[in-house]
Amino acid sequence: MTVGSAHDQRSFDGAAPAGPATAGAANLVTGRKVLRCVGVGVTFSGLEALREIDLSLVQGEIVGLVGPNGSGKTTLLNVLSGVIVPTTGRVEFEGRDVTRWPAHRIAALGVARTFQNIRLFGQMSVLENVEVGAALQPGHPVGAALRRAARAVLAETGLLGVADRPARTLPYGIRRRLEIARALATHPAFLLLDEPAAGANEAESDELRTLIAELRRAHGLGILVVEHDLRLIMRLADRIVVLNEGARIAEGSARDVSTDPAVRKAYLGRRAVEGLEPKESD
Repeated sequence: MTVGSAHDQRSFDGAAPAGPATAGAANLVTGRKVLRCVGVGVTFSGLEALREIDLSLVQGEIVGLVGPNGSGKTTLLNVLSGVIVPTTGRVEFEGRDVTRWPAHRIAALGVARTFQNIRLFGQMSVLENVEVGAALQPGHPVGAALRRAARAVLAETGLLGVADRPARTLPYGIRRRLEIARALATHPAFLLLDEPAAGANEAESDELRTLIAELRRAHGLGILVVEHDLRLIMRLADRIVVLNEGARIAEGSARDVSTDPAVRKAYLGRRAVEGLEPKESD
């Protein structure tokens, strides 16, 4: 969904969505793991991609990360997963500074992710792709135990029926689901999803929303979802963070975010917002 599209207009100009109640970190059960970034800034060749970003994700909550194209969403996911070292600020896992840890060490802590551009092993079967993730579970299962672990994840994500198919032969939406399955197979505490609904139609988006909510319920995951599909985010997330031009401009419930003037301006443009403001009486 591009900035200013008809889909954006419907998402913000319709009735405020009825999503889950806001559940910030302070309201969640204590004792759960926390993934956090504090004051994060990222600069590429003089271009400021992120500036002073604070964000926390607690096990058991779903946080939506939205914003217009180029707002820094994927860059922030890359920072949290260790793909990029921030220029300023820090990343913490359970209060421990892991800012300069490489991606594989962050993953070993329990942070799994998918990518905006699908990264599957195309020649390998669906089952073999998930076995790659399952091999990273604590205890590192092998042989029959590895296969059982992978098949259990395929059953949970509705992919058991295509277990033997090469990943490259799957429809686009199923490949997206397979990426989630492979990440889930690592037994993470946190799951970072980069545009999981890209290319999905409305029915597929609804199925994905149901799957993500069920994975949170079943595993107590903390899930951060980067997505352009505002319809999905508004109905899925406990809390929504909005970025624009590398800065956080809003955070709150679906209703709060959808009516925030700064958010509407970022998506719809200044004129759209000014048209909604009450006029002075004559």
